[in-house]
Amino acid sequence: MENHVEVRENKLDLEKITSTVTSPSCGAVSVFIVYQRNNFDGKRVKTLEYEAYIPMAKKKMFEVCQQIRDKWEVEKIAMEHRIGLVPVTEASIIIAISSPHRKESLEAVQYAIDTVKAIVPVWKKEIYEDESSQWKENKECYWKSS
Repeated sequence: MENHVEVRENKLDLEKITSTVTSPSCGAVSVFIVYQRNNFDGKRVKTLEYEAYIPMAKKKMFEVCQQIRDKWEVEKIAMEHRIGLVPVTEASIIIAISSPHRKESLEAVQYAIDTVKAIVPVWKKEIYEDESSQWKENKECYWKSS
């Protein structure tokens, strides 16, 4: 059983991440990718910028891996989050999980993205076409102000 967790500034590589979790004993690999979209609340988004305290972000991502292992029979887990500038249509996070059967990996990948968005300290700034910008919180964040 392996956990691969990374927070990086360069473009995420889907093929590399899925190959990290591929296993001859597993019939399923479930993948979830967050792509940057070009709009939010009627504003045109040009790019996004992510910041993180990398040691804490990775620690929390490993905690999510352990929570997944406590709930489902999965073999390998890979999570990579991008920081820095992330252009529209590029991935900011990829999560891949392998399991002997599809049910476990599908449920685990859903849990993974929901939990990562809620507990991993990563901050995002949307930069709009008119050059204005705004720091955003995930609505799932436990530290989100009311």
